[in-house]
Amino acid sequence: MRDDIERILIDEEIIERRLDHMAEEIERDFPAGTLVVIILLKGALVFAADLLRRVPRQLEIECLNVASYHGGMESSGNVDFLDRHFPEVKGRDVLLLDDILDTGRTIAAVSERLREEGANAVRTAVLLAKDKTRAADVEADYTGFEIGDEFVVGYGLDYQGRYRNLPYVGVLKRSAV
Repeated sequence: MRDDIERILIDEEIIERRLDHMAEEIERDFPAGTLVVIILLKGALVFAADLLRRVPRQLEIECLNVASYHGGMESSGNVDFLDRHFPEVKGRDVLLLDDILDTGRTIAAVSERLREEGANAVRTAVLLAKDKTRAADVEADYTGFEIGDEFVVGYGLDYQGRYRNLPYVGVLKRSAV
């Protein structure tokens, strides 16, 4: 897999240090009590696992399967909710975790649905946010790193289901596509 990576953008040690700070911010910003965390699968799984181990409070963890890339290198423009069951959030504080903020459509659609379902408050955290104009007017409340508009893999992010288990974020070579 390493041979398919053009360059390492963010190494594992830097990610770990940033997650420490993000966890502190989350702990500070949410009121005391149990926090509902919704992880967008599959991309945010690695990020969520490492971040949430650093949050020193009771958490209810839910996963939500949504799709917008459909195996390609760009968002399709459609956000599909793939689960029949939606987490119970009425009257609850919710932290929504996603791997990357790109067009903004996914976070906007899921956040809107959480509010429609009665969430008390919805805040969002992403590992990466692309520095670009978004299709949806949305920004994350907590961002690990801002990156350029390039296709990245690793640390949960994939290309056609591969590279998620790399311990860093890297730029995929065009020849690997």
